[in-house]
Amino acid sequence: MDATSLKAQLQSDLHDAMRARDKVRSSTLRMTLTSVTTAEVAGDEARELGDDEVLKVIAREAKKRREAATAFRDAHRPELADGEEAELAVLEAYLPAQLGDEELRAVVERAVAATGATGPADMGRVMKAAQGEVAGRADGGRVAAIVKAALTSR
Repeated sequence: MDATSLKAQLQSDLHDAMRARDKVRSSTLRMTLTSVTTAEVAGDEARELGDDEVLKVIAREAKKRREAATAFRDAHRPELADGEEAELAVLEAYLPAQLGDEELRAVVERAVAATGATGPADMGRVMKAAQGEVAGRADGGRVAAIVKAALTSR
């Protein structure tokens, strides 16, 4: 797989969505590609993002949509929440399958064992180890909650 394959896939899918006049899909992909381009030119010099970095951008965009949808629901604006959730569905198609709660607990338990964590003070070390294995397959908030629960029960 070459370094631009995920970005190229996004661009190809954007063209298909535009031809199909799929407004939600095309606007979501356009915003995501803009975020990828912004990430490419951030820092000291412009560079091409690899698939892992493009996935992180997509995950960040998905998190924004998830949080916005929740905020709109809490504000009793279901029509706006529905729009955010539609965009989230488009983005989730590009993300790896999310881990279930049991799989996530197993990852956290391995991270606790690997770091020798004994309590809540070790949360940072355990999070770092767990996030390495999770690699975008679970939201950081979910990982943190399970790590916290695992460490407070020790």
